[in-house]
Amino acid sequence: MKAGTALIYDEEMTRHRLLWDDPVCEIEVPERLTLSHGALVRSGLAARCVSIPVRQAKDEDILLVHRWVPIRPPPASVYQNQTPLSTVSTAPTSQEYLEAVKTTPHLSVEELQEFSKPFGDVYFHPDSYHCAKLAAGATLQLVDGVLTGEVRNGLALVRPPGHHSMHSTANGFCVFNNVAIAARYAKKTYGVKRVLIVDWDIHHGQGVQYCFEDDPSVLYFSWHRYEHQRYWPNLRESDFDIMGKQKGTGFNINVPWNKVGMKNSDYLSVFCHVLLPVAYEFCPDLVLVCAGFDSGIGDPEGQMSATPDIFAHLTHLLMNLAGGRLCAVLEGGYNLTSLQQSVCQTVQTLLGDPAPPPVNLGGPCHRSASYSSSSSSTISIIFCASHFFVSSSALESLHCVRAAHRPYWSCLKHAAELPSFEISTKRVKDEGNESKQTNKEVVWPEPQKRVAPPVCTAVVLPDGVTCPDGCKAFIPLDDSDPAVVCNLREKFLGDGVDGVAVATLSSLVVLVEKMQKNQIRNGLALVPDVAMAMMCVAKHTAAVLNERVLVVCVGGSRLPGPITEDGKTLLVQVSQEEAGEQREGGFVPVCLKKGCSDVPGFMQAVLGLLLPLGYQYDPDLVLLMRTEGSSVCEGAWLQLTGLLQGVAQGRTLVLMQEREKDCVAPTVSPLLGDAAPPLGPLDAPLAEDVEVLERLRNRLQVDWKLLQTTATETGGDEQH
Repeated sequence: MKAGTALIYDEEMTRHRLLWDDPVCEIEVPERLTLSHGALVRSGLAARCVSIPVRQAKDEDILLVHRWVPIRPPPASVYQNQTPLSTVSTAPTSQEYLEAVKTTPHLSVEELQEFSKPFGDVYFHPDSYHCAKLAAGATLQLVDGVLTGEVRNGLALVRPPGHHSMHSTANGFCVFNNVAIAARYAKKTYGVKRVLIVDWDIHHGQGVQYCFEDDPSVLYFSWHRYEHQRYWPNLRESDFDIMGKQKGTGFNINVPWNKVGMKNSDYLSVFCHVLLPVAYEFCPDLVLVCAGFDSGIGDPEGQMSATPDIFAHLTHLLMNLAGGRLCAVLEGGYNLTSLQQSVCQTVQTLLGDPAPPPVNLGGPCHRSASYSSSSSSTISIIFCASHFFVSSSALESLHCVRAAHRPYWSCLKHAAELPSFEISTKRVKDEGNESKQTNKEVVWPEPQKRVAPPVCTAVVLPDGVTCPDGCKAFIPLDDSDPAVVCNLREKFLGDGVDGVAVATLSSLVVLVEKMQKNQIRNGLALVPDVAMAMMCVAKHTAAVLNERVLVVCVGGSRLPGPITEDGKTLLVQVSQEEAGEQREGGFVPVCLKKGCSDVPGFMQAVLGLLLPLGYQYDPDLVLLMRTEGSSVCEGAWLQLTGLLQGVAQGRTLVLMQEREKDCVAPTVSPLLGDAAPPLGPLDAPLAEDVEVLERLRNRLQVDWKLLQTTATETGGDEQH
């Protein structure tokens, strides 16, 4: 993995603290920073990061966002029954916001309390101005490190947070809008053309939205607890149909959560069906994350049920955008245990360690159902639907967001229209039964320890092919085992296969067994016959190792089948060919008009179909094979390879034809943890391909719940 991961932290930022009783603000404490940093130190993650010193933001940096004249007056609702700033005689009315904040180091406690009152849920301390400059400056230092190539990505542990702060108004614990300043700074200083801001904090970052609502060069995505405007900041502007203004229309995406208790599957669903397709079409040059961890389990503000490991997966899914240039900046997070765990999960993923097994996504069980995909083929799938669902409220929000953005994004033009029925949680709101704050203690298991294997990537190559830098050559004859060879011939191959092929196949089996033992993370092999190699490895893994295998075949080929009939394998094939004869076992044929050569259609299939299937299936091993003449472009192939590292803890074996030796070095790059190169802004997928994918989704989504994108009329009663 090239370059490194920055960790930016300065204990000076803990000097900002509350000096009077305030039941709203008392949760924003210095321990949020010290405990998070301490967890990174204890886990050894901090030592693996590149430490970049913090600097204070300059006035010219802050004024990129906090201008003298606000672009819009703050909505009255942000004050929550407090008097707006412009009517308070004791607060600065004609002074520039920055100049007003500069006076706070010289105020007494009583004066600071008076100064804070006009703003919505924020406090000032004599050191607040100093800490706020450090928080903004730390964010800019991270941007500098990433855009100059000193580091590839990083996390800025900062406070006070920033995403609620508006042009001339402190708000929601926030003084200066750190991420908004960083976006403008990147554009001004480095000429960045397109910036993606992903806000996974549980509160809507209205300050960021107002800053860029008319700017098509910044795509702002936020999910947030909303409950039909009953949850703070109680803004109409936080709903799904607020999409930006003027040229910026469509570049503001709000996903409102209208119920509490959202789970990992809900978060993944929104990523797969809204954020990622739009982000790939937008093609950012830089990704900024408003990393608020109050959207995690146990947080008193969010009251959600997503476990800390989900942030590893969300981070991973963003890391192939913008060539890997990703800057995460701490926002909220008020359960100190959940916060520490989530921060560690995020940083470990930024460092390139394998993502953990996804929790609470369900898994296969021994029951099957068949769906006809055409007159001559059947998709037979093993599933365990009872353990997996996307909540009906989340589906309603997903449905509405996709429908609202249909006119603006090619990848969503096929989305269903707005629901014709009343949203279930809207009825709850109208009855006055919104979610109540609860002090009930929530308990969840500690995240599984993530240990990176000593070998990242092993390669099995024919004579004359050079082993790429960073990889370990896996020599067939050195690792052959007579017992393995005997077992292969007896169970899978017979006596008709020559000795060289058997030696190669036995090497693949041994390699996979070393993956299972966490001695090797992933691998690549050039083989004479990819179909035979796939069948051999898949059957051995399922039958001998008793593990589930996701097989992804790129390109057309009549694959021998079935692989297995016990639910231990799921085969997804993307090609130009219609599915042939009926097949038993898990087989999902994706037939695109131009096969894998049309990048928009291919990526639509990867993001909206393959990734949801892969996450819900939760395999122990991924076999990624490319057949001869697949026509997939290098960029799309590398994106696919990188994205699949999020499932099966990164245990991926790539199989390619022997003659593709020139493709070895590019392909091992994402296996080693490097980001795939950007694809460029994507055009609309072919209408025929969209139709194929939607037909397939409709057939599969009955049991593969992560494929669902439309809500049905319900009473709104569901378990979380």
